[in-house]
Amino acid sequence: MLSKPLSEKALKQVLSSVSLPKLTKKDEKLFLTRLEQHFPELVSKLHDLYADKYDFFFHLEKLVTVLASAFASRKPSLKMRDEQRLLEPNWYRSEKMLGMALYVDLFAGNLKNLKKKIPYFKSLGINYVHLMPLYLSPEGDSDGGYAVSDYRRVDPRLGTEKDLLELAEAFSTEGISLVLDFVFNHTSNEHEWAQKALAGDPEYADYYYFFDDKKQVDEYNQTCREIFPAVRRGSFTYLESHNQWVWTTFNSFQWDLNFSNPTVFNAITDEMLYLANIGCEGLRLDALAFIWKEKWTLCESLPKAHTLIQAFNLCLRIVAPAVQFKSEAIVHPDEVAKYIDSKECQLSYNPLMMALMWESLATRETKLLTASLKKSFEIADDCAWVNYIRCHDDIGWTFDDDLAGQLGINGYDHRKFLNQYYTGRFEGSFAKGVPFQENPATGDCRVCGSLASLSGLEKAIDSGDTLEMDLAIKRILLLNSINLSIGGIPLIYQGDELGVLNDHSYLGDEFKRDDSRWVNRPEITPELVNVAKRATTPQGIINRQLRQMIAIRQSSPVFGEATTEVLETYRSHLFAYSREHENGDKFLSICNFSEQTQSVPASICDLLDADEIVDVLTGNKVGLGQDIVLGPYAVLWLKKKD
Repeated sequence: MLSKPLSEKALKQVLSSVSLPKLTKKDEKLFLTRLEQHFPELVSKLHDLYADKYDFFFHLEKLVTVLASAFASRKPSLKMRDEQRLLEPNWYRSEKMLGMALYVDLFAGNLKNLKKKIPYFKSLGINYVHLMPLYLSPEGDSDGGYAVSDYRRVDPRLGTEKDLLELAEAFSTEGISLVLDFVFNHTSNEHEWAQKALAGDPEYADYYYFFDDKKQVDEYNQTCREIFPAVRRGSFTYLESHNQWVWTTFNSFQWDLNFSNPTVFNAITDEMLYLANIGCEGLRLDALAFIWKEKWTLCESLPKAHTLIQAFNLCLRIVAPAVQFKSEAIVHPDEVAKYIDSKECQLSYNPLMMALMWESLATRETKLLTASLKKSFEIADDCAWVNYIRCHDDIGWTFDDDLAGQLGINGYDHRKFLNQYYTGRFEGSFAKGVPFQENPATGDCRVCGSLASLSGLEKAIDSGDTLEMDLAIKRILLLNSINLSIGGIPLIYQGDELGVLNDHSYLGDEFKRDDSRWVNRPEITPELVNVAKRATTPQGIINRQLRQMIAIRQSSPVFGEATTEVLETYRSHLFAYSREHENGDKFLSICNFSEQTQSVPASICDLLDADEIVDVLTGNKVGLGQDIVLGPYAVLWLKKKD
């Protein structure tokens, strides 16, 4: 690691060697101030990564040129937003925050039509919209857009780059934060860099991992786990035309980038800052655990992966400090926590809570959910979870096997049970999910399905069982209640607010039929919206209940920048947590994860320090003279009576 004096000397040397773009005196002063503030730490991180490169300072000079050019291109309105966000650094912890993740084409058809959906977002309370990848990608199978062929071109089916800029401006005007994907572990094999590598350009061949020796490939495969075993065994793809193997962690058309090459770091930084300058306030770091490779390791969550992300973060702090990173680390809970830091990822998906809410619904027991969140939910005050029930992807059963073992749960067997349960193969299951990437060797898989179908609504509708329909709706309310109130940014996945069921039409598409994740990527048609507008339909009930909870959440600071404590209920079917704001406002949630009536001593309410308590979801007063009773899948949001 370079000392601070050496870093300062490096900055002077670099600035003397580069020509800054033309800037106003005010902007030049601001850029140099931020550069001086963050460059010592940045150069230290890069030195940790690239100290062995003889041309280290050459790459530093190139990077500063990239940063200066991006800053010069940043619009005045975005620079003004940067200053506003710096004055209010925890803006994303507000109780007003509510997100939605969506595919542009499936939700609105194209970007122009999506702009017309702004009134819908505002009516629901949405002020954070994450657009699934909308970049140019291969025709046919593109892993849902995560095989990027050009970071700077919008998929023509969705519109133009101008349409995206206009949408970003419209969102900003309406107070909606735009979130985009930063797909930086890999590009598609159609990307210009990949095409130049295939054409024999040695500079671009070093952008990826190519191997002539099968022994090298086999050695890496010994320790790297298979992510898509049904697609391809191992982590490499053989290119017969070149008699070489290329590293492809995911699909064969997604080539992993070689971040041990500093030229790649600079090139991807340039792409990242281009996305930031579109006007987004969040970048989802796709597959961030895989970005650094070392032989004889798992090649996941290595120390230098964290160093890389911290270096990217520093580049943002210099050019676009309003933009936050969101971690997508679907790894062991202890590893997820390592990415959550203001110097790394200010926001992080919460895969542990997502998976264990479903686990508790299947088992009707909350011991693993409670123990896991007591250990892992608390994070730094300047960071926030992005909580979700479902997303565009599959459900992997993320939990700590050691902690599960302490509770008498065998991790391997339990995951097998959960897969069987949520794919409807377990007798008595209410779920109608679909297996994803079943491993032919181990029988392991993950699970896909919409919130409504996994919660039992599809099966109940098919059978016409009104009791099961009621229970399914209650399960959905239960999951939404935790997502909205436990602390962090709640994220709704497209269609879940409408109670949309699984969409099996993907089976008729040759490019989608082998990827069962498309079952939970429905097209949001006017018909689906109209069904949810009818008050008596299951979808209408779900939509109305969700809107009610959102309104309550957004009206009270206790759901925003407050502390969370996960509580022991000593009742195997109940889950509870409390929230406390610095203004003294307190909140208690109790959830019943079974279809049987449960009770808990009223003394659990002592933490509210109140003589009169009300359930803000119903307005009903809660009697403290006897046990509190919760019906099937019931939820209580308890506060002191005003």
